[in-house]
Amino acid sequence: MDLKGIYTASANRYDGSETMYRRCGRSGVLLPKISLGLWHNFGGVNPYERSRDITHYAFDHGITHFDLANNYGPPYGTAEETFGRLMDDDFRPYRDELFISSKAGYDMWPGPYGNWGSRKYLMASLEQSLKRMKLDYVDLFYSHRFDPLTPMEETLQALVDIVRQGKALYVGISNWPLEGLKFADEYLRRHDVPLLIYQGRLNMLNREPMEQGILDYCHRQGIGFISFSPLAQGLLTDRYLNGIPTDSRMARNFNLKKEVLTPELLERLRKLNAEAAREGETLAQKALKWNLAQDGVTSVLVGASSVAQLEQNMKV
Repeated sequence: MDLKGIYTASANRYDGSETMYRRCGRSGVLLPKISLGLWHNFGGVNPYERSRDITHYAFDHGITHFDLANNYGPPYGTAEETFGRLMDDDFRPYRDELFISSKAGYDMWPGPYGNWGSRKYLMASLEQSLKRMKLDYVDLFYSHRFDPLTPMEETLQALVDIVRQGKALYVGISNWPLEGLKFADEYLRRHDVPLLIYQGRLNMLNREPMEQGILDYCHRQGIGFISFSPLAQGLLTDRYLNGIPTDSRMARNFNLKKEVLTPELLERLRKLNAEAAREGETLAQKALKWNLAQDGVTSVLVGASSVAQLEQNMKV
């Protein structure tokens, strides 16, 4: 396929769909077991043709869910701009086959209205996101993190009103504590905009959503759960088993500090890698399978810096 030509999606993209998708809680939404996260590798500093190549491969193989946030990049906003360009170049004819999410909650612009969970920030941020992504609406909009200073009612009513305005079809929350999750679930149900999904960090090294009761609550209440960082930002791959590569995220101290890779952790990773090899799979595949095996997990978000990497991670 010529990436500079007109894109036509594979006619076989839904082959195997019986096992490819999972129901999101008790909703009508089906999500692919593996979803594509655009947190890294799709910003303004990354080659556009590579982003195009990866997203083509994803959709050609049944990945219908692309996950973004207002400040993904770098720089902030540029992952959404890349996606907007992809919509115009390639995906506009397939809009109704895609499930697109974005979020607001972390810092995005200077001043008191560009962060956290106020009604003003969430609504203004979504307006900006829609313009960057060249969309009339998103399928899913998240409160990206819990705001301890803004009343939960304000944040949640903003989500309700965003749905009523037709700018999002569903709402979710991410990085909220259990008590906040329970309050959000009850509030949103009362206002006829049920909570579709919770996005949380879950992997073999970090099991906080399980330990804190979040995953169990979602499972019991019919709320979907999607894992971000299922590979612990690359730790649960073969990337760091023999040291820190000079081109790695850890070497650049970007969201992954060198101090994390202690001798004890390295030994644990090597043992997990040996187990995976005996089972005929990679460490990354073992980690993704573990995640998907947990009761209540709907989907896992994977990033990709190449088609080859995405192809390997889809073999679960």
